[in-house]
Amino acid sequence: MEVNNKIGVLIMAAGKGTRMKSSLPKVLQPMLDRAMIDYLLRSVAVNLNNIAVLVGSGGEQVEEHILKFNSEFKQNIKILWQREQLGTGHAVKCAVDWWKDLDDLIVLNGDLPLLTSQTLDNLINKFNLNKPDCAVITFIAENPGAYGRIIRENNNKIRIVEFKDANEAERGVKEVNAGCYFFTVKSLLKVIDNLKNDNAQGEYYLPDVLALMNNENMRVEAYAVSEDEMAGVNTQAELAQVSNVMRKRILEYWMGEGVRMLSPETVWISPDAELSRGVVIMPNVQIWGKSVIKENSYIGSGSILHDAIIGESCELVANVVIENSELKNFVKAGPFVYIRDNALLEDHAFAGKFVEIKNSHIGVNSKVPHLSYMGDATLGHDVNIGAGTITCNYDGEKKNKTIIGDNCFVGSDTMFVAPAQVGDNAATAAGSVITKPVPENALAVGRARQVNIDGWVKRK
Repeated sequence: MEVNNKIGVLIMAAGKGTRMKSSLPKVLQPMLDRAMIDYLLRSVAVNLNNIAVLVGSGGEQVEEHILKFNSEFKQNIKILWQREQLGTGHAVKCAVDWWKDLDDLIVLNGDLPLLTSQTLDNLINKFNLNKPDCAVITFIAENPGAYGRIIRENNNKIRIVEFKDANEAERGVKEVNAGCYFFTVKSLLKVIDNLKNDNAQGEYYLPDVLALMNNENMRVEAYAVSEDEMAGVNTQAELAQVSNVMRKRILEYWMGEGVRMLSPETVWISPDAELSRGVVIMPNVQIWGKSVIKENSYIGSGSILHDAIIGESCELVANVVIENSELKNFVKAGPFVYIRDNALLEDHAFAGKFVEIKNSHIGVNSKVPHLSYMGDATLGHDVNIGAGTITCNYDGEKKNKTIIGDNCFVGSDTMFVAPAQVGDNAATAAGSVITKPVPENALAVGRARQVNIDGWVKRK
């Protein structure tokens, strides 16, 4: 569908979300690793560019988040305010200056993360084809609970009966109000000011607009949508449920693109991650942020990636944690490796058991096989780091660099007291403490002389 500049979408995000029992506004609750409202915004922004978010309780936090969203996705979503929370009808009235010159207005709840762009596109096409004064979005609920019931009259009129006002027969209806509406703006303008607040809460309810339109012989329709896509979120339990639905959608998409998962029910993948065909993901893997995994790489069990870039044909054996770092092609890591803070491992590099690599550049075909820490280090190509080697990079005030040239052999348990520099083709003896530069082709021995005290143990 082409972008329509005369349709506006008003997203309702002013509620407190009291039942979430959180200081964070409801629409900002994390779902996978994005705010819940982001999923709806991304679905809406596919085909529409007149989008506004109505904020109220916690509005400053929501406004700050929307500004970041605009910057990230190059959107121009507007922020509108409902300073007093006097009901959904009052909320729409607060935004009237924004929508009054549009042709049509869509009102969506901000807690609909599962609504897809395809479904929204279908609803818009149906609304444009039928051109009613209003279309209310409904779904068939397995357990209707306290939802407002959709009553379809014989004269084709649609009305909403709130659960507390419904009789026994009406409560048996399973078609319920999703709280989302499509309006012809000129029709809405005729009735919106006639809303009353003569109810127990003293609030102005948007569903009452349907009764006002019926009284004016306007045409109101109801469009049914899958219950899965209309699932709202009011509690932490419901948030967990919709998060799991979204997780499954993401996994099914990537499996459809040729990613192999041995136990998808245990895998979590961010909506912003990018995977390629031939990737194998073992059980209990988490892939977060804008992580990228290229062709034919293997992600072993228990691995966790945050904003990681994994090149082609890499192997993460198991329990590898990578944060804000990159592995080029044919790199092997693990098990039990921590790679973080802008580390880079070049082609055919290796980081083995119980290794931490922080803000370091590991050259082509270089190896840090086990029990070592490389912090703020640069290794050339074909370097071998012996077990237990550490770059002592922090002097109490600042971090210092260790630079190791090409074709170097570092003996086990070497301590590099940074700043440290080792020339090409050099070596260090096991157990050395390196405090001075090591020239090319040299062997550095930095041990204290061994002294044996005869009979000491027996005397003690």
